[in-house]
Amino acid sequence: MHYITDFAEGFMNLFTLGGENFIGWMTSIVPVVLMLLVAMNAIIALIGEERMNKLGELSAKNPLTRYMILPFIAAFMLGNPMAMSMGRFLPEYYKPSFIAAQMQFCHTSNGVFPHINPGELFVWMGIASGIKTLGLNEMELAIRYLLVGLIMNFVGGWVTDFTTAFVAKQQGVTLSKTVEL
Repeated sequence: MHYITDFAEGFMNLFTLGGENFIGWMTSIVPVVLMLLVAMNAIIALIGEERMNKLGELSAKNPLTRYMILPFIAAFMLGNPMAMSMGRFLPEYYKPSFIAAQMQFCHTSNGVFPHINPGELFVWMGIASGIKTLGLNEMELAIRYLLVGLIMNFVGGWVTDFTTAFVAKQQGVTLSKTVEL
């Protein structure tokens, strides 16, 4: 009986800890994301959804703008995880590729722009402290990481284009390459 009660207490403790974690999110990241969402929707309302769709359509015409410039602007202005929401203005065909590029950029820019992904700043700080211990300049590493990240984001986005085409063909699905206004 002792084992059964210990198991039941441990099982319930799992949910208690999950609830505590959830409350931690409710007092930290959830309000921030909610306020960013409100701000982004306010900006979209001021600019106009039609203009934002046109921006997405213009960005979608060129892989460089799709996978280097738009993810950079979205991450710099909105941070992680709100930067992913800019993909809603792209055609359906390019959304998976944009998300692939965007997710990578939120990590590779942390050294230069820590506000983009503060939740993972500890990773960069650990690497930077090692570089500093070696007597090297951590900002040089941060810039190299950012530049290599931009190139790799582009490659990742473009490769995902080919993957999307393959899967769409395999599944018999046609995804639009134009923004539906």
